[in-house]
Amino acid sequence: MIWTEIDTHISQITGEKFVSHQHLSISGGCINEGYAVSNGKLTYFVKLNQASQAGMFAAEMLGLQQMYTTGTIRVPKPLCSGITGNSSYIVMEWLEMTSGNNKSWQEMGRKLATMHKTTSNQGFGWDMNNTIGSTPQINNFHTSWIEFYTQHRLGYQFKLAKERGGSFPLEDQLLATIPKLLANYQVQPSLVHGDLWGGNAGFTVEGEPVIFDPATYFGDREVDIAMTELFGGFPPTFYEGYEEVFPLHKGYETRKTLYNLYHVLNHFNLFGGGYSSQANRMIEKILN
Repeated sequence: MIWTEIDTHISQITGEKFVSHQHLSISGGCINEGYAVSNGKLTYFVKLNQASQAGMFAAEMLGLQQMYTTGTIRVPKPLCSGITGNSSYIVMEWLEMTSGNNKSWQEMGRKLATMHKTTSNQGFGWDMNNTIGSTPQINNFHTSWIEFYTQHRLGYQFKLAKERGGSFPLEDQLLATIPKLLANYQVQPSLVHGDLWGGNAGFTVEGEPVIFDPATYFGDREVDIAMTELFGGFPPTFYEGYEEVFPLHKGYETRKTLYNLYHVLNHFNLFGGGYSSQANRMIEKILN
Protein backbone atom coordinates (compact mmCIF):
# COMPACT_ATOMS: atom_id res chain seq x y z
CA MET A 1 0.00 0.00 0.00
CA ILE A 2 1.51 3.27 -1.17
CA TRP A 3 0.44 5.35 1.86
CA THR A 4 1.84 2.81 4.32
CA GLU A 5 5.28 3.05 2.72
CA ILE A 6 5.16 6.85 2.60
CA ASP A 7 4.04 6.95 6.25
CA THR A 8 7.01 4.76 7.15
CA HIS A 9 9.41 7.09 5.33
CA ILE A 10 7.92 10.13 7.11
CA SER A 11 8.29 8.31 10.44
CA GLN A 12 11.95 7.52 9.71
CA ILE A 13 12.75 11.13 8.79
CA THR A 14 10.89 12.79 11.68
CA GLY A 15 11.69 10.18 14.33
CA GLU A 16 8.00 10.05 15.31
CA LYS A 17 5.55 7.37 14.21
CA PHE A 18 3.17 8.72 11.60
CA VAL A 19 0.11 6.78 10.42
CA SER A 20 -2.09 8.70 8.00
CA HIS A 21 -5.82 8.14 7.76
CA GLN A 22 -6.81 11.10 5.58
CA HIS A 23 -5.58 11.65 2.02
CA LEU A 24 -7.31 14.71 0.61
CA SER A 25 -6.75 15.36 -3.09
CA ILE A 26 -5.48 18.90 -3.78
CA SER A 27 -6.03 20.45 -7.20
CA GLY A 28 -3.72 22.95 -8.83
CA GLY A 29 -0.88 21.04 -10.49
CA CYS A 30 -1.04 19.82 -14.08
CA ILE A 31 1.88 17.40 -13.84
CA ASN A 32 1.56 15.65 -10.47
CA GLU A 33 -1.19 14.46 -8.14
CA GLY A 34 -1.21 16.41 -4.87
CA TYR A 35 -2.53 15.30 -1.48
CA ALA A 36 -2.89 16.70 2.02
CA VAL A 37 -1.99 13.67 4.14
CA SER A 38 -2.96 13.76 7.82
CA ASN A 39 -3.07 11.65 10.96
CA GLY A 40 -5.51 14.08 12.60
CA LYS A 41 -2.78 16.15 14.26
CA LEU A 42 -0.04 16.54 11.66
CA THR A 43 -0.53 17.24 7.95
CA TYR A 44 2.00 16.93 5.12
CA PHE A 45 1.81 17.76 1.43
CA VAL A 46 2.56 14.80 -0.84
CA LYS A 47 3.00 14.86 -4.62
CA LEU A 48 2.79 11.65 -6.64
CA ASN A 49 3.84 10.74 -10.16
CA GLN A 50 5.04 7.67 -12.05
CA ALA A 51 8.11 5.89 -10.70
CA SER A 52 10.05 7.10 -13.75
CA GLN A 53 9.72 10.68 -12.45
CA ALA A 54 11.64 10.03 -9.23
CA GLY A 55 14.54 12.17 -10.50
CA MET A 56 12.22 15.14 -10.89
CA PHE A 57 11.22 14.87 -7.23
CA ALA A 58 14.84 14.38 -6.12
CA ALA A 59 15.72 17.64 -7.90
CA GLU A 60 12.74 19.41 -6.34
CA MET A 61 13.90 18.19 -2.91
CA LEU A 62 17.37 19.62 -3.47
CA GLY A 63 16.00 22.91 -4.81
CA LEU A 64 13.64 23.40 -1.89
CA GLN A 65 16.39 22.45 0.56
CA GLN A 66 18.84 24.96 -0.95
CA MET A 67 16.31 27.77 -0.81
CA TYR A 68 15.18 26.75 2.67
CA THR A 69 18.70 26.80 4.09
CA THR A 70 19.28 30.38 2.91
CA GLY A 71 16.86 31.49 5.65
CA THR A 72 15.53 34.20 3.33
CA ILE A 73 12.15 33.56 1.70
CA ARG A 74 9.83 30.85 2.99
CA VAL A 75 9.50 27.62 1.03
CA PRO A 76 7.75 24.42 2.14
CA LYS A 77 10.35 22.46 4.10
CA PRO A 78 11.06 19.23 2.19
CA LEU A 79 11.04 15.98 4.16
CA CYS A 80 11.73 13.10 1.80
CA SER A 81 11.22 11.66 -1.65
CA GLY A 82 11.38 8.19 -3.08
CA ILE A 83 9.71 5.37 -5.02
CA THR A 84 7.02 2.96 -3.88
CA GLY A 85 5.68 0.43 -6.35
CA ASN A 86 4.86 2.18 -9.62
CA SER A 87 4.84 5.63 -8.03
CA SER A 88 7.41 8.25 -7.07
CA TYR A 89 6.68 10.80 -4.36
CA ILE A 90 7.88 13.87 -2.51
CA VAL A 91 6.76 14.87 0.98
CA MET A 92 6.99 18.38 2.33
CA GLU A 93 5.65 20.69 4.98
CA TRP A 94 1.94 21.53 4.67
CA LEU A 95 1.26 25.27 4.57
CA GLU A 96 -2.21 26.84 4.73
CA MET A 97 -2.17 29.39 1.92
CA THR A 98 -4.16 32.53 1.20
CA SER A 99 -3.92 35.65 -0.97
CA GLY A 100 -1.62 38.55 -0.11
CA ASN A 101 -2.03 42.28 0.38
CA ASN A 102 0.24 45.15 -0.69
CA LYS A 103 2.36 44.83 2.44
CA SER A 104 2.92 41.08 2.09
CA TRP A 105 3.73 41.40 -1.63
CA GLN A 106 6.32 44.06 -0.79
CA GLU A 107 7.84 41.68 1.75
CA MET A 108 7.97 38.95 -0.90
CA GLY A 109 9.98 41.28 -3.12
CA ARG A 110 12.40 42.06 -0.29
CA LYS A 111 12.88 38.41 0.66
CA LEU A 112 13.35 37.22 -2.91
CA ALA A 113 15.98 39.93 -3.40
CA THR A 114 17.77 38.66 -0.30
CA MET A 115 17.70 35.07 -1.61
CA HIS A 116 19.17 36.30 -4.90
CA LYS A 117 22.25 37.43 -2.98
CA THR A 118 23.09 33.74 -2.46
CA THR A 119 25.75 32.93 -5.06
CA SER A 120 27.80 29.98 -6.33
CA ASN A 121 31.57 29.85 -6.79
CA GLN A 122 31.07 27.13 -9.44
CA GLY A 123 29.46 29.54 -11.88
CA PHE A 124 26.14 29.25 -13.70
CA GLY A 125 24.29 25.96 -13.47
CA TRP A 126 23.38 23.53 -10.73
CA ASP A 127 24.34 20.24 -9.09
CA MET A 128 21.92 18.22 -11.23
CA ASN A 129 19.52 18.57 -14.13
CA ASN A 130 15.91 19.27 -13.21
CA THR A 131 12.69 20.16 -15.02
CA ILE A 132 10.83 23.28 -16.11
CA GLY A 133 7.26 22.03 -16.07
CA SER A 134 7.88 18.51 -17.37
CA THR A 135 10.61 19.60 -19.82
CA PRO A 136 14.19 18.63 -18.91
CA GLN A 137 16.30 21.60 -17.81
CA ILE A 138 20.04 21.16 -18.43
CA ASN A 139 22.22 22.63 -15.68
CA ASN A 140 25.83 21.80 -16.57
CA PHE A 141 28.01 24.45 -14.89
CA HIS A 142 29.53 27.23 -17.02
CA THR A 143 31.70 30.16 -16.03
CA SER A 144 30.02 32.21 -18.78
CA TRP A 145 26.38 33.22 -18.41
CA ILE A 146 26.23 33.96 -22.14
CA GLU A 147 27.34 30.41 -23.00
CA PHE A 148 25.08 28.85 -20.37
CA TYR A 149 21.98 30.74 -21.44
CA THR A 150 22.63 30.31 -25.16
CA GLN A 151 23.30 26.55 -24.96
CA HIS A 152 21.29 25.20 -22.05
CA ARG A 153 18.31 27.53 -22.10
CA LEU A 154 17.38 28.99 -25.50
CA GLY A 155 19.41 26.58 -27.66
CA TYR A 156 17.95 23.52 -25.95
CA GLN A 157 14.36 24.83 -26.15
CA PHE A 158 14.77 25.71 -29.84
CA LYS A 159 16.00 22.16 -30.50
CA LEU A 160 12.94 20.65 -28.82
CA ALA A 161 10.61 23.12 -30.52
CA LYS A 162 11.92 22.29 -33.99
CA GLU A 163 11.41 18.59 -33.24
CA ARG A 164 7.79 19.51 -32.51
CA GLY A 165 7.45 21.22 -35.88
CA GLY A 166 8.04 24.79 -34.74
CA SER A 167 9.53 27.25 -37.23
CA PHE A 168 11.81 30.06 -36.04
CA PRO A 169 13.40 31.78 -39.06
CA LEU A 170 15.45 34.20 -36.96
CA GLU A 171 16.75 31.66 -34.44
CA ASP A 172 20.37 31.66 -35.63
CA GLN A 173 20.45 35.44 -35.80
CA LEU A 174 19.05 35.68 -32.28
CA LEU A 175 21.53 33.22 -30.77
CA ALA A 176 24.42 34.99 -32.49
CA THR A 177 23.22 38.31 -31.07
CA ILE A 178 23.10 37.21 -27.41
CA PRO A 179 26.77 38.11 -26.69
CA LYS A 180 26.08 41.64 -27.96
CA LEU A 181 22.82 41.89 -25.98
CA LEU A 182 24.60 40.89 -22.76
CA ALA A 183 27.89 42.71 -23.42
CA ASN A 184 29.20 44.94 -20.61
CA TYR A 185 26.65 43.43 -18.23
CA GLN A 186 28.14 41.92 -15.11
CA VAL A 187 26.11 38.89 -13.99
CA GLN A 188 26.63 37.03 -10.75
CA PRO A 189 25.36 33.44 -10.43
CA SER A 190 22.41 33.97 -8.09
CA LEU A 191 20.25 31.22 -6.58
CA VAL A 192 17.02 31.55 -8.56
CA HIS A 193 13.62 29.90 -8.25
CA GLY A 194 13.57 29.39 -12.02
CA ASP A 195 9.79 29.13 -12.56
CA LEU A 196 8.44 32.13 -10.68
CA TRP A 197 4.96 32.92 -11.92
CA GLY A 198 1.84 33.68 -9.88
CA GLY A 199 0.87 30.01 -9.56
CA ASN A 200 4.12 29.24 -7.70
CA ALA A 201 3.89 32.06 -5.14
CA GLY A 202 1.53 32.72 -2.26
CA PHE A 203 1.19 33.59 1.39
CA THR A 204 0.56 31.77 4.64
CA VAL A 205 -2.55 32.71 6.58
CA GLU A 206 -0.22 34.83 8.74
CA GLY A 207 0.80 36.78 5.62
CA GLU A 208 4.30 35.34 5.20
CA PRO A 209 5.43 35.12 1.54
CA VAL A 210 6.04 31.60 0.18
CA ILE A 211 7.43 30.34 -3.13
CA PHE A 212 7.23 26.70 -4.24
CA ASP A 213 7.47 24.29 -7.21
CA PRO A 214 10.97 25.51 -8.14
CA ALA A 215 13.15 24.86 -11.19
CA THR A 216 16.20 25.94 -9.22
CA TYR A 217 19.67 26.82 -10.53
CA PHE A 218 22.32 29.52 -10.28
CA GLY A 219 21.72 32.12 -12.98
CA ASP A 220 21.02 35.78 -13.64
CA ARG A 221 18.57 36.88 -10.94
CA GLU A 222 16.67 38.82 -13.59
CA VAL A 223 15.23 35.56 -14.95
CA ASP A 224 12.99 35.38 -11.88
CA ILE A 225 11.90 39.02 -12.08
CA ALA A 226 11.24 38.71 -15.81
CA MET A 227 9.01 35.68 -15.36
CA THR A 228 6.93 37.42 -12.69
CA GLU A 229 5.95 39.83 -15.49
CA LEU A 230 5.19 37.20 -18.12
CA PHE A 231 1.68 36.13 -17.14
CA GLY A 232 0.07 39.31 -15.88
CA GLY A 233 2.72 40.48 -13.44
CA PHE A 234 2.93 40.68 -9.67
CA PRO A 235 1.55 43.77 -7.86
CA PRO A 236 3.68 46.96 -8.00
CA THR A 237 4.61 46.67 -4.31
CA PHE A 238 6.47 43.42 -5.06
CA TYR A 239 8.85 45.25 -7.41
CA GLU A 240 9.17 48.16 -4.97
CA GLY A 241 10.23 45.75 -2.23
CA TYR A 242 12.74 44.05 -4.53
CA GLU A 243 14.29 47.35 -5.61
CA GLU A 244 14.72 48.40 -1.97
CA VAL A 245 17.04 45.46 -1.31
CA PHE A 246 18.70 44.65 -4.65
CA PRO A 247 18.06 47.18 -7.45
CA LEU A 248 17.99 45.88 -11.01
CA HIS A 249 20.69 46.96 -13.47
CA LYS A 250 20.20 49.26 -16.43
CA GLY A 251 18.96 47.39 -19.51
CA TYR A 252 16.65 44.99 -17.65
CA GLU A 253 13.69 45.90 -19.88
CA THR A 254 15.58 44.61 -22.93
CA ARG A 255 16.90 41.48 -21.24
CA LYS A 256 13.42 40.71 -19.84
CA THR A 257 12.11 39.72 -23.29
CA LEU A 258 15.20 37.57 -23.95
CA TYR A 259 14.72 35.73 -20.67
CA ASN A 260 10.97 35.24 -21.06
CA LEU A 261 11.49 33.78 -24.53
CA TYR A 262 12.78 30.67 -22.74
CA HIS A 263 9.43 30.16 -21.01
CA VAL A 264 7.36 30.89 -24.11
CA LEU A 265 9.38 28.33 -26.09
CA ASN A 266 8.88 25.89 -23.24
CA HIS A 267 5.12 26.51 -23.33
CA PHE A 268 5.19 25.70 -27.04
CA ASN A 269 7.04 22.47 -26.25
CA LEU A 270 4.53 21.58 -23.53
CA PHE A 271 1.27 22.81 -25.03
CA GLY A 272 1.82 23.73 -28.71
CA GLY A 273 -0.69 26.18 -30.10
CA GLY A 274 0.02 29.86 -30.60
CA TYR A 275 3.15 29.95 -28.46
CA SER A 276 5.39 29.57 -31.54
CA SER A 277 4.00 32.76 -33.10
CA GLN A 278 4.37 34.53 -29.75
CA ALA A 279 8.01 33.36 -29.61
CA ASN A 280 8.65 34.67 -33.13
CA ARG A 281 7.18 38.07 -32.20
CA MET A 282 9.46 38.20 -29.18
CA ILE A 283 12.50 37.31 -31.30
CA GLU A 284 11.67 40.12 -33.72
CA LYS A 285 11.27 42.53 -30.79
CA ILE A 286 14.68 41.55 -29.37
CA LEU A 287 16.43 41.95 -32.72
CA ASN A 288 14.84 45.32 -33.58
